[in-house]
Amino acid sequence: MKKMTIEQIDLAGKRVFIRVDFNVPMTGEGHIREETRIVAALPTIRLALAKGGRVILASHFGRPEGKVMPEYSLRPVAERLAQLLGQAVPLAPDCVGAEVEQLVEALQPGEILMLENVRFHAGETKNNPQLADAFARLADVVVNDAFGAAHRAHASNVGIAQRVSPAVAGLLMAAEIDYFNKAVRHPQRPVAAILGGSKVSTKIAVIESLLDKVDHILIGGAMAFTFFKARGYTVGASLVEEEMLEVARRTERVARERGVVLWLPVDAVIAESLHSEKTQTVSVEQIPAGWMGLDIGPETVRLFERALRSVQTILWNGPMGVFEKPAFAHGTVALARCVANSSALSVAGGGDTDAALRQAGVAEHISFISTGGGAFMELLEGKELPGIAVLTDG
Repeated sequence: MKKMTIEQIDLAGKRVFIRVDFNVPMTGEGHIREETRIVAALPTIRLALAKGGRVILASHFGRPEGKVMPEYSLRPVAERLAQLLGQAVPLAPDCVGAEVEQLVEALQPGEILMLENVRFHAGETKNNPQLADAFARLADVVVNDAFGAAHRAHASNVGIAQRVSPAVAGLLMAAEIDYFNKAVRHPQRPVAAILGGSKVSTKIAVIESLLDKVDHILIGGAMAFTFFKARGYTVGASLVEEEMLEVARRTERVARERGVVLWLPVDAVIAESLHSEKTQTVSVEQIPAGWMGLDIGPETVRLFERALRSVQTILWNGPMGVFEKPAFAHGTVALARCVANSSALSVAGGGDTDAALRQAGVAEHISFISTGGGAFMELLEGKELPGIAVLTDG
């Protein structure tokens, strides 16, 4: 996955089409609620401007299903970006067409134009050739910095890159590739993967792939209870995927065969419902009927801390419990602090994991937090991401 980057090419006077991921969460009043993705794109945008590029920014926002919907306009993002950059960021009336082409041609070196939401055109998500041709008419150079969309073959990331050369990685995309290579393809060993979340079914492809790559797998979250039910434990009202019981048994068997240590919780914080204020901490083998496991317990935290003590590389995807509720956040927060204090290379991915690390106040102490949930998961599964594969090899 070694790709050419924006740092390696001359941009002076060129039309630089930068595919960014500005799909940010908004408040009900139409204000940006969280701007991490905007801030993450700033280094690439600033570099393109410093190199004398005529910068065109393209992004999707929400799911307008190919229709022009004012609530999915990128105008609030353009306004915020202008504040962050300290220069005007006009918003085009569309993302393609004669008027947009005229606006692009009028750009001077060091100026920016933001295109309107690429998903206002139904052909975007279908990688429509005519739409890709229209994007290509706007560009001399393509820079893909939208890792969060790299697992989708759309017109504004794959179609245009098939038509314009060079197509290179932005600084954020390059960092995503670099840290994935360091953590998964060429890691310092031992390697531990921490996997949480609610369902085994959404993580089984990742687990199966990692069984060939890591030395330890630590499993928390509700998905652990499917493993316990597969072992014959009584798990009360805890979430279990009955159809995944045999998969869980097979996973434990394969881990043993390959010498991978599979760590599961030994205790759990339980309650009668997500909204209950009454909790107990019990052994995972002693969950009473009507109660559900909603966080890992303190003994599990200590067990997982010991498991991580000697590792050199840590991968993390998924919380250990319902961390959004204070009563069930301790396990995730404690583990986050453990990872942050480790000298190991730590790479985390997924929206919930990112939110949990920020809630714990340790995000800045993680080596790298991926900006792409689905893309990060597909890389862990061993898949090739079309938005990366199409870039010019470095």
